[in-house]
Amino acid sequence: MFGDLSFSHILILLLVLVLVFGAKRIPEIGKSIGQGIKEFNRSLKDATNDQSSAPPRNLSPPGPSSSVPSSGDPKRLSD
Repeated sequence: MFGDLSFSHILILLLVLVLVFGAKRIPEIGKSIGQGIKEFNRSLKDATNDQSSAPPRNLSPPGPSSSVPSSGDPKRLSD
């Protein structure tokens, strides 16, 4: 994807960045991007820890329920 970028292309891109954002603003942008990446990685780590510490789910079929009548033939939907 970026294989055909030469040194001169990179210098031109850096020059455009300096002209658009200013020399003082570029380190602030880099710092905020770095903090965002750290926060994203921390949230991914927390999410995987939450999933691994969660109790295992019950995968067995449910037993008979008290709301289902246990006597007689099954009811028909149509006659």
